[in-house]
Amino acid sequence: MNIYFVCTGNTCRSPMAAAILKNKNIPDSEVRSAGIYALEGGEMSENSRAVLLQENIPYDHLSRQVNAADIEWADLILTMTLAHKEMIIRAYPEAKPRTYTLKEYTAPYSSQDVFDPFGGDLNTYKQTYQELKRLIDELETKITEGV
Repeated sequence: MNIYFVCTGNTCRSPMAAAILKNKNIPDSEVRSAGIYALEGGEMSENSRAVLLQENIPYDHLSRQVNAADIEWADLILTMTLAHKEMIIRAYPEAKPRTYTLKEYTAPYSSQDVFDPFGGDLNTYKQTYQELKRLIDELETKITEGV
């Protein structure tokens, strides 16, 4: 399964989500991330890197902008907010059946958006990491058990 995480700048939430999921080494899965307004080739935010290092989660990331080739590649597109989902569907209507917010897909009875830690301190990033980890644990269950 090809999973595509999407956020705003592809420096905080979507690269952390991708790193967490990649670290689970789920067979037959490939993971990418991108941002709606990303600058190509930028680094992950300093605090995102720091949290992943503290959690011993490897990462290899340069920011990418959402593009048609990746949308076509993806079996599942998971956005960090409802606004991201709506933007993807507007730009790529054919992606609608495969596009969800991460929370909608894994925790459908919660709010739709993953908190954006951009500009926050390390504790803010840790909180977002914890939120993403819980959601990705649910995602892993859905993928591996076909729930």
